[in-house]
Amino acid sequence: MNATHEVFNQPEPLVDVNLFSGNRALQAALAFNAPALDTAPLSALGERVGSAAMQTHARLANVFTPQLKSHDRFGHRIDQVEFHPSYHALMAEATAAGLHGTPFAEIEQATGHAHLQRAAGFMLFTELEPSMLCPISMTYAVAPALQANHAIYRDWAPQLTSRAYDPALTLWTNKPGVTMGMGMTEKQGGSDVRANTTQAVADGSDPWGQRFRVTGHKWFFSAPMCDAFLILAQTPSGLSCLFLPRVLPDGTLNQLFIQRLKDKLGNKANASSEVEFVGATAWLVGEEGRGVPQILAMGTMTRLDCALGTSGLMRQALSLALNHTSQRQAFGKPLIEQPLMKNVLADLALESEAATALAMRLARSFDKAEDAHERVMQRLLTPVAKLWICKRGSHFAQETMECLGGNGYVEEGGEGIMARIYREMPLNSIWEGAGNIMALDLLRALRKADAAAALAHELAPARGMHRALDHLADTLPLRVEQMATETEARRLAQAVALAVQAALLAQTAPAEVFAAFCESRIAGHWGHTFGSLSAGTDFDAILARAMPH
Repeated sequence: MNATHEVFNQPEPLVDVNLFSGNRALQAALAFNAPALDTAPLSALGERVGSAAMQTHARLANVFTPQLKSHDRFGHRIDQVEFHPSYHALMAEATAAGLHGTPFAEIEQATGHAHLQRAAGFMLFTELEPSMLCPISMTYAVAPALQANHAIYRDWAPQLTSRAYDPALTLWTNKPGVTMGMGMTEKQGGSDVRANTTQAVADGSDPWGQRFRVTGHKWFFSAPMCDAFLILAQTPSGLSCLFLPRVLPDGTLNQLFIQRLKDKLGNKANASSEVEFVGATAWLVGEEGRGVPQILAMGTMTRLDCALGTSGLMRQALSLALNHTSQRQAFGKPLIEQPLMKNVLADLALESEAATALAMRLARSFDKAEDAHERVMQRLLTPVAKLWICKRGSHFAQETMECLGGNGYVEEGGEGIMARIYREMPLNSIWEGAGNIMALDLLRALRKADAAAALAHELAPARGMHRALDHLADTLPLRVEQMATETEARRLAQAVALAVQAALLAQTAPAEVFAAFCESRIAGHWGHTFGSLSAGTDFDAILARAMPH
């Protein structure tokens, strides 16, 4: 009893829950895409990342943000970033779960579902803490690209694909595991990397191949404490991809200087920086002058992670909203039983499940690279999923925050997680190509001769299950074939996303979920905000499926 009042009608926080066992949408997506997949490791991960102890690490890593230590106390440049111990605890957990380069280990590849299982784990971990997953995601994307330099990959692969984490700034041979980053954008170019001015001058060769001296800058250089980076620089033959380690083979620090850390809206636990290279040593990866295609290949994988990350954040925000509204009383009954709140929550649940279904379908294509249809669908669905899911994220986060009222807007306590989610949501939409870049990428994919046929094949299993979906599926091939202008590219991306999401829900979700999704998103019985589903919707069935417990 407090001196003036008794505290009651305050929900218990959502802690010590298994994030996998309560996520029926994710389980259904896995059963559809990989029926024989062993989900026991995912269940174990779900229990760990749903624990109160790990949530404390996530909070501390965001409260005590990275600090740049440019010089030591004697005035020597050291260019190091100092992290709170909780950051390292999170990194160790993510690497132990194999969320970075592990899917490229031969033993993992043999399962046939390495990328899909890793994708599910990435989604689960995002519910705990997304920002420190930046170096994890970049290591995942860089690992296959580095194979274009056989000598470097041979030397680095054991540590890139291990499940060990070692934050020490030391020679890679002294470490059980390493992480890698990427350095592409510059002040003057942004997404237009062809405008890069960083220069690389030939400096002989050695067992790692052609060596260069690099001078220039990078405007966004995330995770500068990674062990090495793939960067873009102008060589005599054009823009090329180079491997630049923090510590050189002789044990000395490379000439990479951290100018400052970015003060960002969100993504606080991750250190994003501006750097300069002053004669830094780097080695050619792939063909000289062909850096952009290599970067695009890596971008495909990090764009997958953007879709997975936003889907995971949606699920976390929905779970928090459901946990709060099922305990909080208002106007005589739990909030979740109030008709308007029930509509809002059910609408959010539809959005979350559809995002999960699309993101996991995209992840499946990375395990089936030898299949012609899967290669086309990967090319189509990467920009579609990245654009649509990530665009929906910020609106989704705002609506879930509103479900918690003022408690969702504060930074402290269990429900303070919602503020972190809200700040994090725009990142995945901006990073690795904003909406217009993705829409243009979709246009390039659709101009391939087999794109329309592949899309029709993907939608075929849902034919005859809903009139509005059938109509959309009928009209899409013509829209694809006639799309000659950029002006309506975003509208087309939206149409493709909704059609594929509906077709997936037809095969993975209960009839109530599929029907409500089609009626709202495709048939048009929907407003401009969440919570405008039609009165005939089976709200109770949708909410029962979405509950996190």
